[in-house]
Amino acid sequence: MPRLITEPTRIPVPGGKVINEHVGRVNTGSEAVSVALMVAPANWEEPFQTPEFEEITLVLKGKVIVDHEGGQTTAHAGQSIVTGAGERVRYSSGPGGAEYVAICLPAFAPETVNREE
Repeated sequence: MPRLITEPTRIPVPGGKVINEHVGRVNTGSEAVSVALMVAPANWEEPFQTPEFEEITLVLKGKVIVDHEGGQTTAHAGQSIVTGAGERVRYSSGPGGAEYVAICLPAFAPETVNREE
């Protein structure tokens, strides 16, 4: 039977980014996949990380910049970027900020993102 997700759970993170998880370990108990709406302020960036999950980023507004071993890739509104499990990456936004959907396989967990200090 279909399940209506009436509201997401807000997951607190430093740096002013907002994570609203619709499906995942926190909101629905799913370990297989997480789906979250992210809102990043202008010129936001997070530390490098080496996640244990694949992440699909679908940009709705603004742009998301991903630094990686091969350089830098920018996804603009209407575009997507896929990063693989075990790949060292750093996400950031441009001067207009960004709104995007993050889909993680398996589901995001703080202990599997492996952020650098």
